[in-house]
Amino acid sequence: MILLLIRHGQSVANSEGRLQGQFDSPLTEEGRDQARALAGRLARHIEIPSAIYASDLLRAAKTAEILAAALDVPVILDARLREYDIGVLTNIVWREIETLYPDVWHDLHHSREWARIPGEEGTEALHQRLEAALNDIRAAHSDDETVAIVSHGGSLGTILAHLLGMDVNRPTPFRFGNASLSIVELHPRGPILSCLNDTCHVDGELS
Repeated sequence: MILLLIRHGQSVANSEGRLQGQFDSPLTEEGRDQARALAGRLARHIEIPSAIYASDLLRAAKTAEILAAALDVPVILDARLREYDIGVLTNIVWREIETLYPDVWHDLHHSREWARIPGEEGTEALHQRLEAALNDIRAAHSDDETVAIVSHGGSLGTILAHLLGMDVNRPTPFRFGNASLSIVELHPRGPILSCLNDTCHVDGELS
């Protein structure tokens, strides 16, 4: 099986520098353009997926909808693919953390451990829901299929770490740009990461 891991296009909250978590921010026009550019790349240069699974949050769901319309494939929305719930940091601008939550700000900048955020989801709950979603996706498709997952940076990092057999900690060592494409080939002898955080279609580097 080949998994296409796709981060949603630019959201309004992204453009405003806001921390999103599970805040439901829609795509900007640029975000929609990014999704259309990715659809063109998938159609011309990558195997078209047999299905697209997506987080039900607006920014991911709309990205998946644009891809599905261009590629003529079905979309399955799954709330388990949502971003990590960041509790009290939801929908605030990064620079506001220092004033509103100075203890969290200090830990984010000086602690070697993941900062504890009041009201956050918890890594165990995140791992469980993403692993369950991934297991269901793999069970629904044959080994020779290509399947796309449209989700969020934190969730995609967790999924990728799980697939590669890495310790799944927060934050993960991966970063994903808007409308980025990462590709994992799942083989009996182990996974192959053949593409990571590729945005050449967004950057205008792909003809």
